[in-house]
Amino acid sequence: MAAAQGGLIERQFKLSEYGTNIRTELMAGLTTFVVMSYIIAVNPSILSFNGELNVTQVATVTCLVAGVMSILMGLYANIAIALAPGLGINAIVAFTLVGSMGLTFPQAMGVVVAEGILITILVLTGVRRYVMDIVPTALKQAISVGIGFFILFIGLTNAGLITYSTNNGETTATTSGLLSLTPLNTWPVFVVMVGLLVTIVLTARGYRAALLIGIIAATITAFIVPGDVATLPDDPLKGPDFSLIGDFSFGFIGELGILTAILVVVSLMLADFFDTMGTFIGVGSQAGYLDEDGNLPNAQKPLLIDSLAAVAGGVTSASSATSYIESSAGVGVGGRSGLVAVTTGVLFLLALPFVELVNAIPAVATAPALIVVGVLMVGVLGGEAAANAAGKVKRGIDFSNVEEALPVVMTMLVMPFTYNITNGIGAGFVTWVLMKVSAGKARELNPALYVIAAAFLLYFLRWALFDAKF
Repeated sequence: MAAAQGGLIERQFKLSEYGTNIRTELMAGLTTFVVMSYIIAVNPSILSFNGELNVTQVATVTCLVAGVMSILMGLYANIAIALAPGLGINAIVAFTLVGSMGLTFPQAMGVVVAEGILITILVLTGVRRYVMDIVPTALKQAISVGIGFFILFIGLTNAGLITYSTNNGETTATTSGLLSLTPLNTWPVFVVMVGLLVTIVLTARGYRAALLIGIIAATITAFIVPGDVATLPDDPLKGPDFSLIGDFSFGFIGELGILTAILVVVSLMLADFFDTMGTFIGVGSQAGYLDEDGNLPNAQKPLLIDSLAAVAGGVTSASSATSYIESSAGVGVGGRSGLVAVTTGVLFLLALPFVELVNAIPAVATAPALIVVGVLMVGVLGGEAAANAAGKVKRGIDFSNVEEALPVVMTMLVMPFTYNITNGIGAGFVTWVLMKVSAGKARELNPALYVIAAAFLLYFLRWALFDAKF
């Protein structure tokens, strides 16, 4: 280790400053990749919903963008946060811009490119960093906890442990009905239980590779049990198809009209802006990147890479790429430096010839890792117990103070309940400003918080004010 830390890797990634080593960073990068790899299957399934885009083509650009931008994040910003096309925006692109508003996919990707350019300008002018720094500490903690609950909810649903049911108790494949506990009598649930048991036991015993080992154990189990819980693809060596690169158009402006086009671009920008902020706060808190005020020092570098990733996602027709909250899985096994992101990026590129083979890892195998990571992220509520690189978080959230408690609870619960990080953050900002103004403390608020709250209020009222379809 000493020899390695005296060489190029130590100079580039400053492993000794982070208190880590090459082996730990490589293991963390592998863990992050395994947990994130679901996007290789999910992104094509969303973007190719109407048959206009080819699954292999989308899988190819998904791996390409995730690989290149994660490597750039690691080399330039030196943090353990990887990037890939983001869930949420890809659904807006497919089902709203294309499905409801009638845009072609090149035009829809043009919207993504425009959004990425806009948010890059906000980074270069310092606006994005300024907004991150003025967010109250309690809201930052609430965002981290809310994302933890969100990841936990994703893990439980991916595991099939909770589902939706009708009033007569019958399970439905849609999100209509009531959430209920799934009968624990299926092989997929058994696979989840094996993975969860292994992960919990190893985590309790202090094994940093607990998440990865749990995923491997669950995947092996999935291939052993009956019922085709996990299957190998028919043509694992089909190879990549790069034909979607550059297939975007700004023709959406003429198709939608200037006003609607602006609203669409700004709405995507808001989602990208605050999803990234939530990821930086959530992963940054867990990794010890945040200072005692809950801010991310040197945030300009990762913000710039994240913004350029949005542009890259649109240019390649992969949809907007963003920093991934699943990076917390790699941090959970001890990853701290940019070597984690570089490792994850390299693995995405190495997956290009095998874009279908990666899909052999079923969602039920990665679900236990998401469940455990989600629970661990709720630890921010401990306040003083949540140590970071600069010291201690000043205090825990004061739930006895309704001015603070209401916005915090709204932030934490709206995220998982609406399955949307941006909605939770927006609810927190709006209620925070409303509570402070109602308590006669309007002058205590930074003027920028009023602007942010007003923007989110416009976001929430877009249907009523503009009859918006997005």
